[in-house]
Amino acid sequence: MKAPRPPRATVLSRVAAVPVLLAGLAACTGSADDATVAAVSSAGTSTAGATAPRGPVGPGCAMFPEDGPGSLEELAATPVAGAVGTNPQLSTLTSAVLTANLVDAVNSRQDVTVLAPSDAAFDALGADALPALLADVPRLTTVLTHHVIAGRLSPDQLPGRHRTLNGDTVTIAGPADAPTVAAEQTLAGAAPAALVCGDVPTANAVVYVVDQVLAPAG
Repeated sequence: MKAPRPPRATVLSRVAAVPVLLAGLAACTGSADDATVAAVSSAGTSTAGATAPRGPVGPGCAMFPEDGPGSLEELAATPVAGAVGTNPQLSTLTSAVLTANLVDAVNSRQDVTVLAPSDAAFDALGADALPALLADVPRLTTVLTHHVIAGRLSPDQLPGRHRTLNGDTVTIAGPADAPTVAAEQTLAGAAPAALVCGDVPTANAVVYVVDQVLAPAG
C-alpha cells in the first residue's frame, strides 16, 4: 500500500516562511505541479553560471524528458530544489524538503551533490514509516541533510567516503556507472541503494537519483 502524501495545501502554506537553516554547517557547503515548482524555484539564488547539460548515467534516465519542462537543459539553469520539484518521480522528496523548511538551505548551497531518493525509495519505508518520518521534522531534517555532499561529484568521484551536510559520512561503492550504498546505510535496511539516474546538473548542484532513502549515522 502506498504511503499517503501530505495535503498539497499544507505543503504549499509552508513555502512562504521558509528560513535559511543549518547556517552553522557552512563548511559543508515542489510537487510536480506548476504552483509547487514555482514556489520552490522562487526560493533559489541566481542561476548565473549554471552548468551546461551533460549526459546522465543510470538505467532510469528516461525519467528526465529530452526537452521541455524537466529536461536536462532546463534543470541546468534551475536551483536544485526547484529542479527536483519538476519531476513527478521525486514528488515525495519535494514535499519532504518543504516540510522540513530546507528549500533555501539547499538552494543557497553552491556546488553540492544531492543523492535524491525517488518516490519508490520512500515507498520502500512502508505505509506507516513515511508519515511518521514526515511528522518528525528534526529527524526528517537529519535524514535529508544526510543526502547532501559538498562538491559537484562526477560519476568517477562518487565512489568513496564523503562528509554530508548533516555532519556525518556516507560510503558509496563503485563502479562509477552503477554506484551503490550498502543496505545497512539505508533506512529500510533491506537492500542496497542503487543508482536510478545520476550526473544530472542543476544551477547549484549535481543530482543522483537513488532507489532507497539513506540513513544518517547514529
